[in-house]
Amino acid sequence: MSLTLPLGPERPGALQKLRLWWGSWPLGQLAFLAIFGLLAALFAHNVLQTMARIGVLPGFEFLSSSANFEIGESLVAFRAGDTYLRAIFAGLINTLEVSLFGCLLATIFGGAIGVAGLSGNLLLSQLVRWFIEITRNTPLLLQLFFWISLAKALPAPRQASPLLGAVYLTNRGVYLPSLSLEGGPLGLVAALALAGMAAWVVMLVLSRLERLTVRTGAGAAALVFAATLLLLFFSGARPVAEAPALAGFNIREGLNLSPEFAALLTGLVVKFSALIAEIVRAGIQSVGIGQWEAARALGLHNGQIIRLVVLPQALRVITPLTTSSYLDLTKDSSLAVAIGFPDLVSIVNTTANTTGQSMEALMIMIAAFLTINLSLSALMSAYNNRIALRGIA
Repeated sequence: MSLTLPLGPERPGALQKLRLWWGSWPLGQLAFLAIFGLLAALFAHNVLQTMARIGVLPGFEFLSSSANFEIGESLVAFRAGDTYLRAIFAGLINTLEVSLFGCLLATIFGGAIGVAGLSGNLLLSQLVRWFIEITRNTPLLLQLFFWISLAKALPAPRQASPLLGAVYLTNRGVYLPSLSLEGGPLGLVAALALAGMAAWVVMLVLSRLERLTVRTGAGAAALVFAATLLLLFFSGARPVAEAPALAGFNIREGLNLSPEFAALLTGLVVKFSALIAEIVRAGIQSVGIGQWEAARALGLHNGQIIRLVVLPQALRVITPLTTSSYLDLTKDSSLAVAIGFPDLVSIVNTTANTTGQSMEALMIMIAAFLTINLSLSALMSAYNNRIALRGIA
């Protein structure tokens, strides 16, 4: 006895796929694209004519010219006379620095505040609610003005009293203890970055082998960091801790955060920690009450319930909204120009004013922020897809 199965529908050919993609109004879409292209060509023609009339040649050759201005604060060494390309790169690094630390600290504080707002302590929950409402409903620019004014109103270094014996808050910046490596081939930041990349690769391999758990992941990360530190030790590197101390009219040693950087970072962290706290609260409350009751029936206390049962499910709600907060934080870091921090926007504006290449400078700024935000969005989307697949058969 033979069994004949009916054939399924034929897959559409290339022409049919193109027709489906193009839609049911091809002439209207062609007309729209033609009008859009015409307007773009007219805009480009007017820009080129205007640049020719004022004697500015279009192009990016100015990037190799000497920039006759200083950058007050940068992780990249820069001095007047270096190229505009190096100046823009220094501004980009400053933007990445404040965005990275802002996202990290806002996530930590936002998560803690969101969980604290759900506590049964009436005083704590009301304080959290007032903090969130005040912070969310005031403009970020106004908050930055407040923080930079507060930073400038701090005492001078000679009058500042150390907090916990090692932290100074002064009108010249915030001074913190620092740790560095001396005598080795790599600095501390580079060594930790390499160790972090190696740990990420090891955990990626464990996840591919389906052996990644909290215990194996923590053990693998600790082993990689220990191996990195051991390698640096045998290469001659030695950790050196430096505590800030008053010397003369200023504070020496340690890590110095300028008033502008400290005010910008504080403003971004305070603003977006309130937003992330609301996201965390909504994510936790989205988990059904039955999950809490089942976990209590198993004998878990509240801390274990949140860590082991609630948060893994709440992350499916929290992650997409937190991604939007990260993107907004990165874009809002451009408000640094209002308080004098030399970020990407500030340096590109200076470049446009000194060279006259406003259109090219604008294109560089757009391309830089698009690259940063699209990369961040892709990473968070990959993480979101990973946690969204957990528990789904």
